[in-house]
Amino acid sequence: MVDNLAVAVVSGGVDSTVMAYLLKERGYELVVMTVDYGQRHRKEIGYAARTAERLGAEHVVVEVGLGGVLRGSALTDMSVPVPHGEYEGANMGLTVVPSRNAIMVACAYGLAVSRGAGLVGIGVHGGDHEIYPDCRPAFVAAIERACRLGTGSEVGVWAPFLGVDKSYVVAVGADRLGIDLCGGTWSCYEGGEVHCGRCGTCVERREAFRVAGVDDSTEYADLSGIENGRGQ
Repeated sequence: MVDNLAVAVVSGGVDSTVMAYLLKERGYELVVMTVDYGQRHRKEIGYAARTAERLGAEHVVVEVGLGGVLRGSALTDMSVPVPHGEYEGANMGLTVVPSRNAIMVACAYGLAVSRGAGLVGIGVHGGDHEIYPDCRPAFVAAIERACRLGTGSEVGVWAPFLGVDKSYVVAVGADRLGIDLCGGTWSCYEGGEVHCGRCGTCVERREAFRVAGVDDSTEYADLSGIENGRGQ
C-alpha cells in the first residue's frame, strides 16, 4: 500500500473539488476519479477533468451506465424535470439518485485497492439535506467497513466536511486554498450553457458563497429569488 497515494472522488462540483485540493495540500499524490452514471448534467465531468489537470493527477472516468436504469430521478431520467427552488421543498426528493454515493465509493475503493492507494476521499458535507441519507457519518462509516470487509484491505474513506456546511467548504476553497471555484466548478443539475440559477443546487451554491462572504462571479441564467452575495 502506498500511504501517500489517494483516490479522490471528484464530480466537478465545489465540495469534491475542495476536498481534492485538501488532499494535495496534505501531501498526497492523487488519482482523480469521476463517475459517469448517465447524469443529465454530464458537463460536470469536464470540470473534474480540469481539476485533475491542475492538480497534476491522472483522471479516471468510470462509466456505470445508470441513466435509464434508475428511473424517477431528475438527474438520470430525462422524463423527470429538474425541480426548482430551495432543497426544503418536497419536490427536491426528485433529485435523489438511489445508492449514488455507495456506487461511487465502491468504484473508488476498488480503484484504490488496485492501485495500492491508502485512502479514498469524498466531498459529502454536513449541510447536505435529509433527502440524502448517503451524506451522513453513519453511511460513511458503514460503507468504509463494507468495503474493507469485501476486499480485505485497510484503505480508509476520508470525508473531511461531514461536520460542516457548504459555506465553510466555499471559504476553505476560495480564501485558504485560492481555488477559482466560480470558473472551475460546476453545480447546476440542468447542465445547460450556464448555471440555471433556479435548481436546488444552484440556489444552495449561491447561498453558500453569500454566507461565506466570497464574491460569486458564476454566470446564472436566472437570479430571481436568489439573494445577491457580497459585492454583487
